[in-house]
Amino acid sequence: MAAPENGLKAALLRGETQIGLWLGFGSPTVAELAAGCGFDWCLVDGEHSPNDPGDMIAQFRALASGGNSHAIARVPVGEEWVLKRVLDLGVQTVMVPMVESAAQARQVAEAMRYPPDGVRGNGAALARASGYSLTPDYVQTANAQICTIAQIESRAAVAAIPEIAAVEGIDVLFIGPADLAADMGYTGQSGVPEVEAVMEEALAAIAAAGKVPGILSFDPEGVARYAALGARFIGVGADVTSLAGALRSLSAETRALLPKA
Repeated sequence: MAAPENGLKAALLRGETQIGLWLGFGSPTVAELAAGCGFDWCLVDGEHSPNDPGDMIAQFRALASGGNSHAIARVPVGEEWVLKRVLDLGVQTVMVPMVESAAQARQVAEAMRYPPDGVRGNGAALARASGYSLTPDYVQTANAQICTIAQIESRAAVAAIPEIAAVEGIDVLFIGPADLAADMGYTGQSGVPEVEAVMEEALAAIAAAGKVPGILSFDPEGVARYAALGARFIGVGADVTSLAGALRSLSAETRALLPKA
């Protein structure tokens, strides 16, 4: 029995656009709910959210039971031991922040795959990834189903896009607007024309290099614009910000209908 097909990777290879949601609450209940809401993927954030491996595996199980959204993990750093642990939790797609060079991308890609293509340790027989050893051919077939997403979040990373994209095993180059804007001197201002121009150029460079361009936008019009520019892996929202926005709107709309004192 082989490793299961990575449906997200297959869809991206077919040229389809895949939209998804960031999960930051660390809640299996929220993950289960989100999985049934029509997103192609849901990303469990291990960089800026309170998720350790135990929290992550609970959310991966919730995503698997709650709907058809593909589970993604974002790790805090692209270190070999971090990637090995999260892959053994059973995810097949991993996002790595702050990739700025071909050498760094190569190290990440190798950590994601078993020898002879990489250096991932052979311990999955103990883990959810192999169905706790019930998938006997997992280690022989896992590499083909791994999808590696490198985040492009600085001017150095943008300049290195052709070299990063040339690394075998890197599938998606994902632009992080907030960190890129900060690196450019526009902290909290990712929508200014100067940053937008760089992001548009980066999307074109990724596509020209033959890899999948990705980006984040919580504005539906922004999503449509980036998709028209070639983005095919797009984060369109987050559980935390969506709930916060809905609660603020509920409070304001309700108060507006109350009698004035």
